Amino acid sequence: MDISTTTAAANRGATQSAAAPSEAVLASDFETFLKMLTAQAKHQNPLEPMDSSEYAAQLAQFSMVEQQVLSNDLLSALTAQLGSGNMAQMANWIGLEARTTAPVQFDGSPIAMEPNPAAASDEVFLVVYDIDGHEVQRRAIPVSAEPIEWAGVSDDGTPFQDGLYSFVVESRANGELLLSDPVETYARIVEARTQAGETILILEGGSAVSAGNVNGLREAG
Repeated sequence: MDISTTTAAANRGATQSAAAPSEAVLASDFETFLKMLTAQAKHQNPLEPMDSSEYAAQLAQFSMVEQQVLSNDLLSALTAQLGSGNMAQMANWIGLEARTTAPVQFDGSPIAMEPNPAAASDEVFLVVYDIDGHEVQRRAIPVSAEPIEWAGVSDDGTPFQDGLYSFVVESRANGELLLSDPVETYARIVEARTQAGETILILEGGSAVSAGNVNGLREAG
């Protein structure tokens, strides 16, 4: 099956279906308008007949409204088509891993990350937060941008529960906080959806992130 042909046919169908209700309403309104205009002419005062220019003005006004409604329908249909095209593109991302600062799912496997501490810092801490925003761990890491792994084990050796966690790197110098940055991690994309005209990606574990906030993609695994 030709995917592009099928997509084009679907888009034409969406445009026609979007325009059909408005065209039916306009036809009905125009018929009603003509009936009212005929009744107005029939029952006008013979001694003070309505000026023909008033009829022309009313017809012109209705025509302007009709054109405006049709233009709005066309713009809505075009917007829907553009959104569908963007969604089709985003669908190709499903199954890939996205690099974001969104909370990432911990399932017992270590989570890899690349911290970027301030160059002037003399000590750096990785701070771990649970889904409710509570700090659950704080540990020193090297003053380096080299990749690290979070094993998901507490200071006493107890494994953390499976769930969503987010990470922040705190850079300090002489005990003063220089920088506090969210850490980017990779998570698999499981869904793409449109919300308020924006493409939202759902990551494994349920985190939602705007497609515009994805800073990298890679093959899963």
